[in-house]
Amino acid sequence: MAVMKKHIPSQLILAVSILIIGGGLVGGEYLLVKWYPGHRQRVSEETLKQRPYHNDALEIDIQIAEGLYGNAEIFPNGVKISRSKFWSIGPSLTITSQPNPDQTFEYSQEVLAKWESRGAVEDLPLYHVEHTKINNRDAMMIRELKGRYMHLTARIMCRERIIEADCSPGAVDETLYMDACDQTLRSIKVAGAEPPPSPGVVELSPTPAAKIK
Repeated sequence: MAVMKKHIPSQLILAVSILIIGGGLVGGEYLLVKWYPGHRQRVSEETLKQRPYHNDALEIDIQIAEGLYGNAEIFPNGVKISRSKFWSIGPSLTITSQPNPDQTFEYSQEVLAKWESRGAVEDLPLYHVEHTKINNRDAMMIRELKGRYMHLTARIMCRERIIEADCSPGAVDETLYMDACDQTLRSIKVAGAEPPPSPGVVELSPTPAAKIK
């Protein structure tokens, strides 16, 4: 007696396939629309949250983004703070102190011009210099590509020394961690003599109106 083989109807297979694919698409849409933006926001807030750091040797106080905070390696005239990543190169922050040969509180126009033209002279990709103030001290923020990774460097002027802080996101989220670097570097406070206050604007009292006799 011949054994009758049972076949699953192709229409049923097609219906089940459509149901599975449809369910996967709905679940994926939920993750993208509902869950992921909130997760991204939480990661950003946790990464940018700051914690205080003080270094007696460098005489600095700084608010370091949580995403950058990690092991601190002390060396002469400097410190390197890095967070290791098992699968990639993690972010790092290196702060050093060097003598200020000009013994001034501000960069000269010649020094500024040299740094600003460095990108064109040396043909450096993605190079940009911002002349700014960091906690009332003259400073430069230098953005450039070094090797495979972006770096953001702050050079802060004091009369006796220059504090240089170099920060890199490494191979992690460049946009988020460059923001972490920027906020961290702009928080640096350096002890010691501060620049003299800028001359204030002299307000002239209005001339009294002449009385008509």
